Amino acid sequence: MPIRNVRLTLWTGANFTGRRRRFRRRGVAVRNAVAINFNNVLTSFTLRGNTDFVTLVLFSGTNYQGNVRVFRGRTSVSNLANLGFNNVMSSFILVTRVLSDIEIAAIQLTRRAPAGVVEINT
Repeated sequence: MPIRNVRLTLWTGANFTGRRRRFRRRGVAVRNAVAINFNNVLTSFTLRGNTDFVTLVLFSGTNYQGNVRVFRGRTSVSNLANLGFNNVMSSFILVTRVLSDIEIAAIQLTRRAPAGVVEINT
């Protein structure tokens, strides 16, 4: 079944408040969140739509480096402070498949987004 209607919304405030950025692509990578004016301000997010086979990886550093938090499938996080990751996201990858931990480690090693995603740079 094709992946459709994937919507990622990032919020600066807890409980889905504050400034937001919305993505409606099947695959997007943001190498440096400065490019979308969202560096170190992410507090909550929603990942909606037909998302059973979607992976969102948040990185604390630019270029897919630093600490990571991985979310698979339909997810809503109302406060990343509860996960020790509030206001630290500096890059992220959203893909319409399940990324393994080994694949995520390879992304960090190569500093490259997976093939077939749109990459946003500064």
